[in-house]
Amino acid sequence: MDVRHDSRLRVAAIGFLNPAPLMWDFEHPPLDADLAQRYSIDRMTPSQCAERLAAGTADIGLIPIASLASTPGLRILPGCTIASKDYVRSLLLVRRAAQPLARLRSVAADTASRTTLAYARILFHKWNNPDVPFVPLAADLDAMLERTDAAIIIGDPALLALEERSNRFERSGEELVYHDLAHEWRVLTGLPFISAVWGIACSRALDESAAQDFIRSRDHGMQNIEALADEWAARMPIPESTIRAYLSQNIHYVLDEECLEGMRGFFRTAAETGILPEYDPHLPVAVS
Repeated sequence: MDVRHDSRLRVAAIGFLNPAPLMWDFEHPPLDADLAQRYSIDRMTPSQCAERLAAGTADIGLIPIASLASTPGLRILPGCTIASKDYVRSLLLVRRAAQPLARLRSVAADTASRTTLAYARILFHKWNNPDVPFVPLAADLDAMLERTDAAIIIGDPALLALEERSNRFERSGEELVYHDLAHEWRVLTGLPFISAVWGIACSRALDESAAQDFIRSRDHGMQNIEALADEWAARMPIPESTIRAYLSQNIHYVLDEECLEGMRGFFRTAAETGILPEYDPHLPVAVS
């Protein structure tokens, strides 16, 4: 396609495993060729997706929900989410066992994340350590823990850190505690942990067929978890059974009413603790 006359919608997508079901139709026949005529896909980190959308260099982005409060002029494309209703495995706070949460002096913060850091800030308020410094670092657990008392890692690096947990202990002899942040949030609030949604700029006019394209892709992806587990097991040093369970049990992809309530609770608590500006989310009607 001639890029000088490219009228396709520019999509900023996340390059991790967890959105794989959302991207099914864009990457697999029979619909991938047709969708490639209408959408141009770039893959990046969650924080970069939000930056692209805010800068106007993407029309649709899989954005961390915190960016809705921090970037004016964004709205949600209904239907899809990346969320967890309990344990998620891919959002971790890792600390040394000898250092309680309330006594941590520094936390390495995965630079790929925005929303996870906001959730973690809220949790640290509840853990009586609200002012612990967050140090932005790339997602390398060993390197992070060389510089700080604890580390927040998300996405594929977090999954790999769990897989390497036993090996790391044998190698270092250092006892670590791995906190699943989605589970910690559920225990604290009773609400699901909502990581990301498809977002668009309020100024961007999209017809209803765009939302339906993404919802249909989600549905087809959820029907093809076995195929996705097989594909991704060839790309990552993680057992196929773990990938299958992660995609089918740990991650929730439907922006249902419970997820919308989870978003309301997140924005309300983030504003009360001063972590994000006050924000009225104007959430869409739940789409099944």
